[in-house]
This record gives sequence, C-alpha cells and structure tokens, in this order.
Amino acid sequence: MLVTRSQLTHPDQEVRVEAVQGLVTLAGYGDDEAREMLREVVTHYRDFDVEIYTRALNRVEVFGDARLAEPLLVALGDTDYGGKLWSATACGRLGVRAAEPLLVALLEHPDLMVREGACYALGDLGASTAVGALARSLDDESEYVRAAASEALAELGDDDAVEALWSAFRARRYRRPHYLAQALARCGPDIHDRLVEATAHDDPEIRFWAATALGATGDERFEPVLVRLAADDHATTPTGAHVSTGAKKALKSSRRRRERRDSGQPAL
Repeated sequence: MLVTRSQLTHPDQEVRVEAVQGLVTLAGYGDDEAREMLREVVTHYRDFDVEIYTRALNRVEVFGDARLAEPLLVALGDTDYGGKLWSATACGRLGVRAAEPLLVALLEHPDLMVREGACYALGDLGASTAVGALARSLDDESEYVRAAASEALAELGDDDAVEALWSAFRARRYRRPHYLAQALARCGPDIHDRLVEATAHDDPEIRFWAATALGATGDERFEPVLVRLAADDHATTPTGAHVSTGAKKALKSSRRRRERRDSGQPAL
C-alpha cells in the first residue's frame, strides 16, 4: 500500500483527496490495509476534515462492516461536525438499525439534503417505525425530500406506508407529483386496482397521474386502460397537461420497461 496516514491529514487538500481516493481504489481491490485505514477515518472522524470523511463514506460498501456502527452513530449525533448526509447514507447501506431514532430526528434538519438522505436511509433500513415521520415528510417544502419520502415508503411497503402514499396521491397538495406515481407503481396489486379505478375519477389530474403510475408498473394487463385513455380522454389538468398525452407516455414507458426486463436489463 502506497498511501500513508499523514497524507490524509496533509495541509494540502489535493494531497488529502488523492490519498483517500487511492485508499478507496485499493480497498475495492481487496487491500486489507486500505480498508483498515478507511475504517480509521470513520472511527476517528474528528481527526480528519469533512471532505476526507465524506469521500470515504461515498464508498463505504468496499470497507464498511459492523465495527463502524458505533462511530457512525456518534457522527450522526454530532451537532458540530458536518457530513451528516453521508453518515446517514452509510447507516442505511450498512444496516445500522440503531440509527433509526437519529434518522427520524434528521427529517426535521434545516438542510434539505440531510432530510433527503435520512429518508433514503430509513427506507434502506426497512424502518417500519418511521412510517408516520416519513408520511409527514410527504409535505416537506422540498420536492426532493417529498420524492425521497415517497421512495422510502414504497420500499417499506406495509399497509400504513401504502395508505400514506395513497392519501397523498388523492389529496393533490402539490403540482406534478410524479414521485408519488412512481412510488405507487411499486406497491402491489391492491394499489394497482385502485389506480385502475382512479382512471375513471372525475378529476383529470387524478386520471393523469393514475395513468402515469400504471405505466410505471410495466404490466401489460393495464394496456387496455391506457389505450382507452390515450384515445378518448382529452381533458386538461390544472397544469395544462392532457390526460390522453399522459396515457400515451405511460404506454411507451410500460412497453419500454417490459423490453428492458425481458432483455435482462435493470429497471429504469
């Protein structure tokens, strides 16, 4: 190994960054010394600047293990040190379930990126106890946080999480809730049946996003509904979108998803 600890604390930022990047590369190739040094960065995070800490945690999967749980919890609760977004993300990736209360508290953090990261981490952890807090985040002032909360609730997928998503979808509190449509598409047959029913709703906005959600399932069973909307529903939503256009896009999305799935490519 060619990287030394002194390089990680070198006065020159360029040297520090090059050192941590070198360690990450070596760790990815299985270098045990590099992995141990990266674990030291996380464990003794106060000895290193925030950039070194966050760059290490960006690739926590190549060196992280259960030994990092405690230092990550400490960093997550450290109000005087930055890097909370990366600490939260690492807790999610490493399955640090003890972080759940701290992550829920971070849903109220003033930095929207921290709130967003906390949502994703709670989803990664399968934190069913956080459903209520994530449901409240569906009303966050930031669309990025609302989208992250939607994804986390879809990841959790229990009855309460699904109902929170459905309630937000029906309430139409925000314009262009594409993230809710994507989340509901992941929620299984019961919600899919509700989405089909919603394509006949009096409100064209509901019909538009129900069609979008059905297209995101990639399920050919919903093609007849989407074909009907594309041909017959020329209503306009309050944002100026045509339901028929939304249905046509949903059809394309559905077919594209099936093509990718059938060819073994990852989902969009």
